[in-house]
Amino acid sequence: MAEFEIVDSYHVQGMLTAVPDVQVVGRIRVFEYLFVVPLDYKEPTSGEIKVFARRVIPVEEADETDPDKCKRPYMIYLQGGPGFECEAPLSKSGRTKELIDRGYQVLYLDQRGTGYSAPISFGTLKSNGTDEQKARYLSLFRADSIVHDCEEIRKALLKDTTEKKWSLLGQSFGGFCAVTYLSFYPESLKDVLITGGVPPLADGPDPVYEALYKRVIKRNKAYYEKFPKDIQKVRNILSYLATHEVLLPNGGILSVERFQQLGLDFGRHQGMDTVHQLVAKASFDLDVVGEITYNTRSRIESAQGFDSNILYACIHEAIYCQGEPSNWSADRLRSQHARFFNWHVVSAHSDPNLPIFFTGEMIYRSMFDDYAELRDLKGVAEILASKTDWPKLYDIPTLNKTTARVAAVSYFNDIYVDLDLSVEAASQINGCRQWVTSEFLHNGLTVNPSRVLGELFRLLENDVE
Repeated sequence: MAEFEIVDSYHVQGMLTAVPDVQVVGRIRVFEYLFVVPLDYKEPTSGEIKVFARRVIPVEEADETDPDKCKRPYMIYLQGGPGFECEAPLSKSGRTKELIDRGYQVLYLDQRGTGYSAPISFGTLKSNGTDEQKARYLSLFRADSIVHDCEEIRKALLKDTTEKKWSLLGQSFGGFCAVTYLSFYPESLKDVLITGGVPPLADGPDPVYEALYKRVIKRNKAYYEKFPKDIQKVRNILSYLATHEVLLPNGGILSVERFQQLGLDFGRHQGMDTVHQLVAKASFDLDVVGEITYNTRSRIESAQGFDSNILYACIHEAIYCQGEPSNWSADRLRSQHARFFNWHVVSAHSDPNLPIFFTGEMIYRSMFDDYAELRDLKGVAEILASKTDWPKLYDIPTLNKTTARVAAVSYFNDIYVDLDLSVEAASQINGCRQWVTSEFLHNGLTVNPSRVLGELFRLLENDVE
């Protein structure tokens, strides 16, 4: 494992605008900031990027020209991913309402590489030279760098306040970042809330995917129990895709494996129903038209975010790496479950009604052929998969003695973050209070923020007997 290291402090140079841009929407005032931070915190003078954040204050308490008159404590929100931006808060509703009603002002951060924060796309990577240079650049967009950004932004925003700590809410990968933050800068955090994102503390992704494949198999069985007629429909669709080149509107290829990747939705509320609708439409097209229509192909393309958020594919396995290469973990471990996920194996079986399973949150080599925006990054992906010197993301001795209050929710049927690994990890965080529930899937915070946050705050505030 790589040695644990805290880089030297590098203070944010400041906002790029003397007064941040301001909007008033739905009973909140939103202040938009850009911060200049180093690209590489180990070489802070080698280059800079701009990181974007939205500060949300209830309109009745927000001075348009001086937001610092608001003395509410901060709650910084870190989005799931990696590689996905925060949605702009458009009203005092959802998690924003819950946090404001509990006395916070909220900072929504576009993590580096997403949204308005040095967004990564194939177009923005073109100027980064060779595949090796592109890979090195992308390696600087993991949780460690995100946390360093957060810490420097905290110093900038809280420099003139008496309270120097802030609180953090992390959803999914945002929870991974929260635990990295607790490892790097525990003295900067007061309260930490984690929803569906207590990360496994392994050194590489193999234990993660070994666990998640089992959970994906279980969800597939539930899917086919709910939609038994889809067994034959999916088989017919994959049989067609295996013998025809089907192009998607942006030039991507709808291969057998890409169609199976629709199972990524199985971990979300109503995700099975969403996949079923796509299966039903593709099956209808083949029965009536003899091909998968443009409308259906467009819907499938829109359901998969790897073209629009390429960082998600490029560094997904790397978010688990501490001194070990990922070496295409999901691809390697898939072969252990060929009877479920390999179309050639399933289609050759003597049982014509044997179901072929969808895959989950896994990244495969074939994606860098099938997704139009990923094709030119095949070499970059290979370099990242073989990288062995990933820095450490978690420090267990520091987590063992943190004094921040930590509450987390983990979900029984989560196919993205394994429950058993989360429970094991939470036991390493001093005082972490964990709520385990089957009431929600991975996106419980979005489905019912009042219930989820209400329970987490209750855990923070009440004694455990």
